[in-house]
Amino acid sequence: MTSPRALVSAYWAAAEARDWEAFGRLLAEDVVYEAPMSHERVSGKAAYLRFNAEGFTTDWHLTVERIVADEGGAASWIEMNDAGETYLGLTFFDIVDGLIVRITDFWPEAYEPSAARAHLTERI
Repeated sequence: MTSPRALVSAYWAAAEARDWEAFGRLLAEDVVYEAPMSHERVSGKAAYLRFNAEGFTTDWHLTVERIVADEGGAASWIEMNDAGETYLGLTFFDIVDGLIVRITDFWPEAYEPSAARAHLTERI
């Protein structure tokens, strides 16, 4: 049985390679993908494979910054580069019997902090 950390690492490697066959082998037939920030849901392996293969046609690339895992799931922090723009992604995975059954994807947008707390922080 593959560890959750290795499973999520393989997921991102297959996504980066656009190896949708390998990507699909990591997913349960009834996998559910949700992106709360864009209010999207994709249900089922075939639909999720199509969503990835057809929905993101630019020459994007990703780097995994960190994966944290336990026996039932994992969370990853990735950096996506697309057309000169960089996006940070946080993804949570539920894993059952060595397959990904649920993916919850967050793509936070950068914003300017309140001037009222500027004296409390250091800008990075």
